[in-house]
Amino acid sequence: VQRQPLNKVARTAMKNLGASWAVIPHVTQHDVADITDLESARRRYLADSDASNPKITLTAIAVKAVTVVLKQFPHFNASLDTEKEELILKEFYHIGIAVDTERGLLVPVLHNADRQSVFELAAKLAEVAEKARTEKIGLNDMEGATFTISNQGGIGGTSFTPIVNFPQVAILGMSRAHTEVQIRDGRPEERLMLPLSLSYDHRAINGADAARFLVRLSAELSDCFRLLI
Repeated sequence: VQRQPLNKVARTAMKNLGASWAVIPHVTQHDVADITDLESARRRYLADSDASNPKITLTAIAVKAVTVVLKQFPHFNASLDTEKEELILKEFYHIGIAVDTERGLLVPVLHNADRQSVFELAAKLAEVAEKARTEKIGLNDMEGATFTISNQGGIGGTSFTPIVNFPQVAILGMSRAHTEVQIRDGRPEERLMLPLSLSYDHRAINGADAARFLVRLSAELSDCFRLLI
């Protein structure tokens, strides 16, 4: 056998994820969003834009959509005070984004994401992701998240069950989009479907609301015009 010491990132993850799993009763809700029109618009933008413009990614779009839905479901943007038996609703929207690096998984935070456009979020996301991968990210870049998104679509897989990042009460997982043949207006049509996995703290969120959250989020992602305005 060989013994391999864990690096600082892995040691921190071991402690935090272990505590989250031990404390939070996890449930994961799955759904799919039709992103056919959204992805078509995104690709048209990328084809027409030059290198000076931020690269619009599906993750940046998801951040914008999530902030819209969090305002409709405020108890998903919260933490739980078990001693006082109170739910702490947060009226700011700091979205953590899981980034895969050589050192392990880091989660930089996009602060006040609701106040930024998709273009601004894309630019900021590219900036913090690069800082994470080049070991230039600071603690202030990774603190204060109220909700987290983990996008594994670039790697693969059909769905997964992300662990809630305590003291948050919910986390969204995104898997690789795939085409499905659906019947629309009586005719078969190929649609691009994005798998979504929402893990949540069942003490703060019930299953019915989790299902409603994903239905609302799917609707936002399916309507690119609504998302842009």
